Amino acid sequence: MSQYDVPVVWSPTTRLHDPHHEVWVGVTTPAVEVAARVDAILAALADFPLVEASASPSSALASVHSAGLLGFLESAWSRWAGAGYAEEVGQDRVVPYLFPTPAMTGGIPLSVPARVHAEAGSYAYDTMTLVGPGTWEAASAAAACAVEAASLVGSGSSLAYALCRPPGHHATLGGFGGACYLNNAAVAAVSLRAAGHERVGIVDLDAHQGNGTAAIFWSRSDVLYGSVHVDPAAGWFPHYVGFASETGAGDGIGATRNLPLEPGTGDGPWLAAVSSLADWVVSAGCTALVVSLGVDAAVDDPESPLEVTHDGYHRAGELLRHTGLPAVVVQEGGYHLPTLGSLVRAYLTGHAGT
Repeated sequence: MSQYDVPVVWSPTTRLHDPHHEVWVGVTTPAVEVAARVDAILAALADFPLVEASASPSSALASVHSAGLLGFLESAWSRWAGAGYAEEVGQDRVVPYLFPTPAMTGGIPLSVPARVHAEAGSYAYDTMTLVGPGTWEAASAAAACAVEAASLVGSGSSLAYALCRPPGHHATLGGFGGACYLNNAAVAAVSLRAAGHERVGIVDLDAHQGNGTAAIFWSRSDVLYGSVHVDPAAGWFPHYVGFASETGAGDGIGATRNLPLEPGTGDGPWLAAVSSLADWVVSAGCTALVVSLGVDAAVDDPESPLEVTHDGYHRAGELLRHTGLPAVVVQEGGYHLPTLGSLVRAYLTGHAGT
């Protein structure tokens, strides 16, 4: 018998993605989004009930991503391996080398490139997010975890946790980047909508603004997106977006809220921002909640300078529990393996009220 009644939805297939390395400012660096993240979290949640994901994510994925992106991710690595890049240049992962931005094309209509190393830049928007053997399978399994967790909540559970890996909140309608391939939080939100929730709120606690989630729901009023994150104006990813002035467009005006914080903020201002977002989704009439649980805002994490403590994450869980909304918690970032699991546990026990 598990001590806690919060289901932990996971899949062993999420371990298959191995980015091996990243390319940052032209330099090859070791990957930080590694399969060991799954095991670190599972070890810390050993007394929670485990549910292995079996749901199909296909319908939800098609509603938040373009057919082009899904087709590319599914076929990219096999095309790369078949083209012999590993033997020719020593690169056994899919990585773009040019991007068809307006700066390149000058408004000329684009054609589909003949080679996968060129086409990669049509979907990847950075050089850090490499595709290898198992990437599509792992990302699809992560999305299945989000669908399964949303199904549990849609069927009456008050809280479910999706151990999604790789993370997803930087994946847009038609692109991937920021170590994210498929947007798990967006998948959870549309699944809750399909279960009958007219308005769903997403609260993103990751250290970096979820540009992908924000973009997917930018012009929609049925899904709210709110994020507390390190200020991109201080030089942090995603650099170009994540500012307080961004509030949505069209039907989605007012449905996006960014609360950027200065580096070194710590628990106090961070928790004040979480509290503000909790009040916002309730006052806006949301009937269900998705939490993008990145724990990379923690003091020991190498990817962020916000310096949030374990107690801060526990308190954040309490604040979002007090919304009274049924919630799907979706794993995003968190890269300091020694503390990753205990940070996730701190949040979940706070949200569960234990």
